[in-house]
Amino acid sequence: MTIETQVETHKETLGFQTEIKQLLDLMIHSLYSNKEIFLRELISNSSDAADKLRFEALSDDALYEGDADLKIWINFDKDARTVTIRDNGIGMSREEVVDNIGTIAKSGTQEFFKSLTGDKAKDTQLIGQFGVGFYSSFIVADRVTLLTRRAGLEASHGVKWESTGEGEYSIETIDRDSHGTEVILHLLPDEDEFLSDYRLQSIIKKYSDHITLPIVMHKVTTDKEKDETTIEEEVVNTAKALWARAKAEISEEEYTEFYKHVAHDFETPLARIHNKVEGKNEYTTLLFIPSRAPFDLWDRNNRKGVKLYVRRVFIMDDNEKLLPPYLRFIRGVIDSNDLPLNISREILQHNKQLDAIRSGTVKKVLGALENMAKNEPDKYVTFWKEFGKVIKEGIVDDYGNKPRIAKLLRFSTTYDDNETPTISLDDYVGRMKEGQEKIYYITAESFAAAKNSPHLEIFRKKGIEVLLLFDQIDEWVGSHLTDFEDKQLQSVTKGELNLGDLENEDEKKEAEKTSDTLKPVLERIKTTLGDKVKEVRITHRLTSSPVCLVADEQGMDASLERLLKSAGQSVTGSKPIMEINPQHPIVNALKEESEEIRFNDWVFILFEQALLSEGGQLDDPAAFVKRMNEMLVSMGNLNSSRIITLNQ
Repeated sequence: MTIETQVETHKETLGFQTEIKQLLDLMIHSLYSNKEIFLRELISNSSDAADKLRFEALSDDALYEGDADLKIWINFDKDARTVTIRDNGIGMSREEVVDNIGTIAKSGTQEFFKSLTGDKAKDTQLIGQFGVGFYSSFIVADRVTLLTRRAGLEASHGVKWESTGEGEYSIETIDRDSHGTEVILHLLPDEDEFLSDYRLQSIIKKYSDHITLPIVMHKVTTDKEKDETTIEEEVVNTAKALWARAKAEISEEEYTEFYKHVAHDFETPLARIHNKVEGKNEYTTLLFIPSRAPFDLWDRNNRKGVKLYVRRVFIMDDNEKLLPPYLRFIRGVIDSNDLPLNISREILQHNKQLDAIRSGTVKKVLGALENMAKNEPDKYVTFWKEFGKVIKEGIVDDYGNKPRIAKLLRFSTTYDDNETPTISLDDYVGRMKEGQEKIYYITAESFAAAKNSPHLEIFRKKGIEVLLLFDQIDEWVGSHLTDFEDKQLQSVTKGELNLGDLENEDEKKEAEKTSDTLKPVLERIKTTLGDKVKEVRITHRLTSSPVCLVADEQGMDASLERLLKSAGQSVTGSKPIMEINPQHPIVNALKEESEEIRFNDWVFILFEQALLSEGGQLDDPAAFVKRMNEMLVSMGNLNSSRIITLNQ
C-alpha cells in the first residue's frame, strides 16, 4: 500500500483490501452478461441512505438541513460519457467511505471466499448472495468518482473518492454544500447503451419501480420557435411502497425485483408471504423464502434479513426481535401502523405490540411452509435441502411452536435408505407396525455410519422403521423432541432394548435362558475390560454382529459426547454398556476359550471393533492392529507353513 499525502487537501492513495481485489475481478467477469444491474445496486444504496437519514432525523431533524424532500437523481452526459446517480440521503464521512468502500467489513467475508468454486455459474450466484453493491459500478465503468458528505457535518467536510478498480483508490477532503452521495461512472468505451434516456428508464422501471423514493431524471424540452430549452424533473418510478399496494396490483416481476432489492440476491425467491393484519395491532408483512441458502447461514448473529418500518419509515434492519434465530434466512419487510416512530432499542426489549407482531409473523411463515409441504412437495424438498438444518434449531429455540415445527421436519429412514431426507414424522407414524409404541431413531456422524450401524440389525429383521439422523444439530433435536403425536421417541443406542408387543414370547424366554448360560462369560469379559464399560449383558438387538456398545438409559449418547468434545467442551462421559450377541460364533468360541491371553485379546478386539463401528476413536490404534494381526496368525490364516505352500 502506498500513501501520498497532500496536507492542504488531506489526499491519500490507498490500496484496496485483498478481498476487494478478488471480488472486483470475479464480479466483473462473472456478471458482465447482466451488467445493467449496476444501476439497480446503486439506486438500492441511495434508497438505504435515505432510510438511514429518516431514522436518524427522528431524534434530530436538523440533519435534514432544510432539505427533507428525499430523492434519487439519475443523469447522463453524452459528451463526457458519464452516468451520475445522486441522492440527498445520509451521506458518508471520510472514515465511513474507507470502511464501506475500501474494505469489506461484512461478517462472513472469509467464508464467502472459501465458498467460491471456480465455476462461473455457481460463483455468480454466490456473488449475488454476498451483495455486490457499489462495486458493480466497475462492470461498466473504467473510473468511478464518488462525492459525499454526511448529514450534520460542516460543508468543508465533504469527501471525494476515486478509483479505476485496479487495486488502488484515492480519497481526499473537499468542500461540499449538500449532504448525500453522488456516484459518477466514467463509462467504458463499449458502454454507450447507457447514454440513453430510454435505456436508463427501462432499467429503472424493471428493477427499481418499487423504490419508495422518487427516482428523477431530467426531461429536456426544446421550443424551436422561441429557441428555448427547458429542463424539468420527471419521476420515473411509481415511488410507492410495494408492500402497501393491493396484491392484485402487483405483478410477479415486481415481487421478484423487490425481493432482489431487499435480499441483494440475483435469483428468484422460492416463496413469498404478503399479509396485512388489521384490528388492534395493524401491520403488513412482505416476506420471502430464498431459493438458496446464503453462505453465512450458520452465523446465528447475522440478523439483517428483515427490515422494520413504521408507517413506511425505516426503523432498523436488525430483526432479532422480529423473528427467532431458526428463521434467520427469511428476507423482507414488516411495516407497523401502531409502533411509535421514535421507538428505541430499549423500548423494543419490552414492547408487547412488537411481541405480537413477532408471534403472528412466525405463525405466517410456518403456515407458508406447511402449505408448501402439503401442496408443493417437490418445492419443499428443495427448501429442506437448503434450510432444513436451520429449521431443526426451532425444536430447541421455539418451544411454543415445537409441534408445528416437528411436522415440518424431514428425515432419512430405513424405509428406503435414501440419503436425501424426504420422510416426515407423519409418514413414519402412518407406517408403524401394529403393536409398535415408539418412534425409533439413531444418531451418527454420517449417513453411512447411521445406515450401517449394528444397532439396526433387529429392527431391519423385524421390518421396524428407524429414523437415520446424521446432522450435528440432530443430537440436540433428539434430546429436545421427546415425543410426537403421543408417541415417544427412543434412541436405539440408549438403554435396554424393549420392543414390547413386537417381541416374540418364545424369543424372550430363549434370551433369558441364554443369559443364565453365558453369565460366567459375561463376568470374565467385564473383568477384562474393567472400567472401560459399565456393564456387560446379553442382547437380542444384534443378528449378525458379535457385540455393540450402548449408552445407559439416562446417559449421554456416544455421538453427542464426541460432538461436545470436538467443540472444546469439558465432558464427563458415562461408561458404555457392552451388549453381546449370544448366537454369534465368536461369542460361542469365547465360552470355550481357556487361555487367558487369547480370551483377553478377543475381548479387546470386540470392544474396539464396536467402538469403531459407531464412529469412535481408539485410545491406542497400534495396539488394536497388533492384536488383530496376532489373532489372525494364531488362527492359522497367516501361519508360516501356509505362506510357504502359497509361495510354492
